[in-house]
Amino acid sequence: MAASVGAMFAVALLAGVASGPLRAQSAAGQAPAGDPLKAAGDKLAFDVASVKPNTSGGESNSNFPLGPGDVYAPNGGYFSATGFSLGSYIAFAYKVTPYQMQSLLSQLPGWASTDRYDIQARVKGNPSKDQMRLMMRSLLADRFKLGVHTETRQVPVYAVLLAKPGTTGPQLQPHLDGAPCSTTLPSASDPAPQSNVAGKFPALCGGIFNMPPSAPGRERAGARNVPMGMIASALTAMGNLGRPVLDQTGIGGTFDFSFEWTPDPDAVPPGVDFQPDPSGPSFQGALKEQLGLKLESQKGPTDVIVVDHVERPSAN
Repeated sequence: MAASVGAMFAVALLAGVASGPLRAQSAAGQAPAGDPLKAAGDKLAFDVASVKPNTSGGESNSNFPLGPGDVYAPNGGYFSATGFSLGSYIAFAYKVTPYQMQSLLSQLPGWASTDRYDIQARVKGNPSKDQMRLMMRSLLADRFKLGVHTETRQVPVYAVLLAKPGTTGPQLQPHLDGAPCSTTLPSASDPAPQSNVAGKFPALCGGIFNMPPSAPGRERAGARNVPMGMIASALTAMGNLGRPVLDQTGIGGTFDFSFEWTPDPDAVPPGVDFQPDPSGPSFQGALKEQLGLKLESQKGPTDVIVVDHVERPSAN
């Protein structure tokens, strides 16, 4: 079966899911300066936790999606994930964007990308997804001795703008207030129901999902009730852009969208069984025609996660 280029570009990562020397560390379980979870509360930690190397070689899975979106499965305080790399757990804990992930992986040692770990943890009550993130930060600081901080840097970026002032494309629509829009997964055994769509948009809200394309050799993604900032961030991975994308559309609120494009052949890694459709829409062409958006090269501020220290995990 052909591999999904969209999965390789980590689009599913945005579903609320798909490696130096020691310097000043952020407090365990707490947010570094500028972090979106800084106001979520004081230090949180699991009551009990197990971290073990994964030896099964099977596919990675978790009891809820480990992405920055809101999609979640209430679980009575139980976290369960198997076969993920340390980089993936950091991405969950810190709501890492696709661009931040590129920078993060360049700082981590090789084993943090290649080794796989199983983590099971429990806490009393029924914590939210963001509370789970803070508890994962505590766990990573304790077991992997992870210390990070964030820095704002001026880097080459793309600004995403409206192609025509005041107008979005036909497949980018404001989310209607009052429309049924659940972020709760139907069951823990169905963590990413990308094929379960309501019309042309995903049934679930709060995350960006891979969707079945209309033809082989194309990729398709969609979402409901997500802010423009999340859409902009996802474009980095979808288009293999290599730089962050900043929302400069000037439009607020949340949106529903569906977007289909043909990946650049140069972006398909060697050995991957995927043949881009030569008759399909290019990424930037589809962005303009379907979503009414365009990209403009600029220099601008972006938050970068800096790894201060990390070690292989201690024994349980």
